[in-house]
Amino acid sequence: MTASVQWPVWSATARLLVTEPAALPEARVLTERLLAAIDLACSRFRPDSELARHPAGAPAPVSPLLAELVRTALSAAEASDGAVDPTVGGAMAALGYDRDIAEIRVDDRDLPVTVVPGWQHVMLTGTTLTIPHGITLDLGATAKAYAAHRCATDIAVKLRTGVLVNLGGDIATAGPAPHGGWQILVQDKENDEPCTISLPAGAAITTSSTVRRTWRRGGRLLHHVLDPATGLPAARTWRSVSVVADRCVDANTLSTATLVRGPAMVRAHGVPARLVAANGSISTLGGWP
Repeated sequence: MTASVQWPVWSATARLLVTEPAALPEARVLTERLLAAIDLACSRFRPDSELARHPAGAPAPVSPLLAELVRTALSAAEASDGAVDPTVGGAMAALGYDRDIAEIRVDDRDLPVTVVPGWQHVMLTGTTLTIPHGITLDLGATAKAYAAHRCATDIAVKLRTGVLVNLGGDIATAGPAPHGGWQILVQDKENDEPCTISLPAGAAITTSSTVRRTWRRGGRLLHHVLDPATGLPAARTWRSVSVVADRCVDANTLSTATLVRGPAMVRAHGVPARLVAANGSISTLGGWP
């Protein structure tokens, strides 16, 4: 028997399931507390966030949490050969995504020409961070997946329960799973063909999408997954990519990189993946599901 609760967070929905119903209230408190800490550490939309207040151009100390979030983003960039690059923040803002997605209005101006500086310019040594002038970090691609993993792990350890944390399509599990595994409905949009899989204890799954988090600029419908090579949204070859991996950040890195550069990296890692093309056709890899 499981118990669940959900609530809005970060322009998405947080959903929490536990195998010990009595643990649910405290599990939610732990989750909300950590999500609030991560938001305060690295939100691109909060002038009071630690990342927004970090001085440019010189080494400066940061909190252990922000250091871990930046380290996670840089590791994802390296693992994806730059396909998932946290230095897209400036390009994202130039395209109009400089506030919460719900607050963006239609903009008739032409699309800007921007250059993504590249993650290699950001230096992190321990808890000392150097962000060169002109670089705006966007940790959103990895911070949400990191949050899901961290919340699930903390809840399982502290409350001795099986747990699933779903943060807008980034799903992490920890502790014992229900009998038969965690049943996951994989369906990006309501009119997409659904697929239900059984996720074993400790596994993670993410779905990255080009049809969610969209806005209009210069007569075009834009989405939030940028190609660092162009500074523009990745081509809509795929509508969505779902990947199963041991860690939520790894699954997110692979699903996002696939939207940007295609399925070669997923194939190389041999992980289960489900790709929905622009025309709705479905491809599966790595023994999915």
